[in-house]
Amino acid sequence: MGAVSRPVLRPEDGVGDVEILRRIRAGDRTAVDELYERFRRPAFALARRILADDGLAEDVLQEVFLGVWRDPDAYDRARGSFSSWLLAVVHHKAVDAVRREESQRRRQNRAEDQAVLEGPVAARDVEDDAWSRVVSQQVRSALGELPAAQKEALTLAYYGGYTQREVAALTGTPLGTVKTRMLAGMRRLRSELGGLGGPPGGSALEGGSSVDGTTR
Repeated sequence: MGAVSRPVLRPEDGVGDVEILRRIRAGDRTAVDELYERFRRPAFALARRILADDGLAEDVLQEVFLGVWRDPDAYDRARGSFSSWLLAVVHHKAVDAVRREESQRRRQNRAEDQAVLEGPVAARDVEDDAWSRVVSQQVRSALGELPAAQKEALTLAYYGGYTQREVAALTGTPLGTVKTRMLAGMRRLRSELGGLGGPPGGSALEGGSSVDGTTR
């Protein structure tokens, strides 16, 4: 299939755009519908190409055409044709939508990371649960002293309950590297927390997760 060329606007198209804007300024609601039908396809195609999401693209179009209805004087004829201005507005709004989505995704990821770091250790019974609450702060403090890569791996295993294979998949890291990081981190944690002891039948570093080398 050959490249799709951009449709060439006829001279009267520009005149028609100006007339529609005049009607919008006069409060003619049908004029907005005509404007939407006139530019819906190129505007949607542009927004869809930037956002890669039909729903978000439709939201951008609604925002743009509602903006024209509310403030038709935002278009300045001195800056070029109405069609060029409108598509520039669509582009700007679509880029803003991408940034909002990325910002929301980052906030969600940070919230999930924080929940992992601050979440309670799952205990096997009441006694283990009580002990876990006693040492949780010490463990978090000790984790905070580890290099970032070791901290990430052990946090996912200790608080998240993930196996080494799962940690490797989540972090995009080779399994052997994850094992090395976790082993080095465990040795350092044992050194830092060696004086804590632990509940009967368990260690202060055992939280129900396979952090001692079990791959599963």
